[in-house]
Amino acid sequence: MGPALRPEEAVPFGPVRTRRLCLRCPVEGDAPALAALMSGRTSDRLASWPHPFTPAMARERIQGLRGAAFAGRSVPLVMERLADGALAGWFAASLAAENDDIALLTYWLGEAFHGAGLMREAAPAALALALERLPVRRVRAAVQADNAASLAVVRQLGLRPLGPGRIWCPARNREEDCLWFDLPRGAEAARPPVPPRP
Repeated sequence: MGPALRPEEAVPFGPVRTRRLCLRCPVEGDAPALAALMSGRTSDRLASWPHPFTPAMARERIQGLRGAAFAGRSVPLVMERLADGALAGWFAASLAAENDDIALLTYWLGEAFHGAGLMREAAPAALALALERLPVRRVRAAVQADNAASLAVVRQLGLRPLGPGRIWCPARNREEDCLWFDLPRGAEAARPPVPPRP
């Protein structure tokens, strides 16, 4: 038997592998790489990831979401490239604060990893794991109306448009316009799988 894991290394669920990626629960050691991925342009597209995003901020976020994962309230995932171990991005599904029947999605890639189809490859596997782990009746996502890449992800996952709305963005300390999307549990099973781009 190997050495016991330190608390910050223990994980509430095992990794999921796709053709090019390992999707796994973050550990505190991921904080520097995660912080380095967060650029101003990426932050502008996200509600709760500010820029600059320091390693200390990343460590605090990881600790909080790991606690939520062990409590069955979140499935946070870092996206690690199998070829070289590089951290490429993030995907998380977390129970909505006001409604435990809904999981809210957050997903992003570091700018250096755009255009390679990595999120298209990762998102279906990440969503399947989230629905396996979280006892929710539906999944929702808020997307900026001009964010074509993020809109493509929600459509690929089968989320249906609910229409325009607003979302509180702690990254900028204000409410912002968005488009809301929704997926009832079970609806994802009716969609044919989308193969990753070569």
